[in-house]
Amino acid sequence: MKPLRSTLPHSLSRIILFLSGVASLGGIGWSALYRDTETIRKAWIANDWVTLLLVLPLLIVGLRFARRGSARAQLVLMGLLGYMVYNYAFYLFGTAFNYFFLLYVALFSLSIAALIIGLSRLPAQQISSRFSPQTPVKWISLYLLFISVPLGLFELSQCLHFIVSGQLPAAPTLIFALDLSIVVPGTALAAVLLWQRKTWGYVLATMMLVKAFTYGMVLSFATALIAGFRWDGPWDPLMPFYLFIALGGLWCGLVLLKNLRESNTQDTHGVPVSATDLRYS
Repeated sequence: MKPLRSTLPHSLSRIILFLSGVASLGGIGWSALYRDTETIRKAWIANDWVTLLLVLPLLIVGLRFARRGSARAQLVLMGLLGYMVYNYAFYLFGTAFNYFFLLYVALFSLSIAALIIGLSRLPAQQISSRFSPQTPVKWISLYLLFISVPLGLFELSQCLHFIVSGQLPAAPTLIFALDLSIVVPGTALAAVLLWQRKTWGYVLATMMLVKAFTYGMVLSFATALIAGFRWDGPWDPLMPFYLFIALGGLWCGLVLLKNLRESNTQDTHGVPVSATDLRYS
């Protein structure tokens, strides 16, 4: 198999890394960039800070170790690319038109391409065979269901309430669109497949846990920034849930990956598997 450094997903990820850095630094340092309301502008800036200080360093580390054939890094890399797709969908479709519009188009499109190509070349069967039989898949699956089912029911109730009463939900439509079409079904599917120990359950669960941690941090920091980091500020009542998503995603992700063997061993069929076998083809 070719080493990861020569693959298209890696090349696209490096471009995404650079462009996302430009977008984040521009959002933080260019006060006139965002033309939204003050509250929404603060949310974008909080998002930029988390992407710059958390997601991009993780992407750098993930690329470095995935290039060496690390199974854990390859799964985390897919999760980070999923974050990029979800994140820049908000920028592309949710911001008031600004000078970075074409940059958001590029980031959204490249992230989708890198994620699709990366998943298509991921040695999912080999990676899943490396998970320990003692992996606590059931309680990790319960966590995934706990953060997806209530969210889905809450947002569905808001939609149904509008149909009955004509009263618009307080949250922007784009949040409902992305959550109900991607996040809720994707996280619930990950929970079901992981519970059954299916090959793609491990992959999808890792991706959704990475997304939960990273975007949970975005929501938590945005809430704090909007409140001015003051106890008497306008705190979102869902702040505890945002922290639960972030910290739970981090903890469950670490536990899941801890049960993934990296050293040379044999797969479930007795075939020797080395680190180089786990590189993208």
